[in-house]
Amino acid sequence: MGESVAGRLFSVLDAFEGGGPPALRLTDIAARTGLPAPTALRLVRELVAWGGLERGADGRYRLGLRLRLRVLGAAAPCPRGLLDAALPALRALGARTGGHADLAVLSAPSADGVLCLVSGERLSAHATAYGKVLLAGPPEELPRHTRHTVVSPGLLAGQLARVREAGLAVCAEEFRLGEVSVAAPVRGPLGTVAALGVTVPTGVPLERVAAAVRAAALRVRPPEPSPA
Repeated sequence: MGESVAGRLFSVLDAFEGGGPPALRLTDIAARTGLPAPTALRLVRELVAWGGLERGADGRYRLGLRLRLRVLGAAAPCPRGLLDAALPALRALGARTGGHADLAVLSAPSADGVLCLVSGERLSAHATAYGKVLLAGPPEELPRHTRHTVVSPGLLAGQLARVREAGLAVCAEEFRLGEVSVAAPVRGPLGTVAALGVTVPTGVPLERVAAAVRAAALRVRPPEPSPA
């Protein structure tokens, strides 16, 4: 008996696990799942319609907002109700910029330094716009991901001061070559609770992207903190 439809759908999602690239072409998905290309395409389209996958402007697929936000809520301390509050703004931001919109929170420190959780993936906070928005100060040891990664504590401290002043962070190819991330703080009554932003290909005009990110972050109204 052949594999069930549900089993095939899960195998498509499993193709994105294992620490590989976050975005895959249809041919990559078919190769990782062992499914014929027409079958993989049909299942991918169903997952895109449901919100489990998203198709980028470059034709590659990533995990969709529906799944990324569930992972975020389960894996990191996130204010209750924030994910639901942010979802409309994230969808609008992704549609407006054509990029990969995300919400991020700081994760627990590890041997790799201070991390932030983006798309369910723990990334070095100092090498992403999301993390720069959330960081209060530089960690002691900073891993270099590309030749553009800022690892000098002095330079990073200067960046963070400018981020605090501008309310916006831009990281050009500091975590991955070919990608620029732009993020702004989501502020609640007690200060910044998350970073909301988008990742776009290098070369995309950033003025419009930055304006869209600012507007999206301002749309999110975090719930009031529960009384102690």
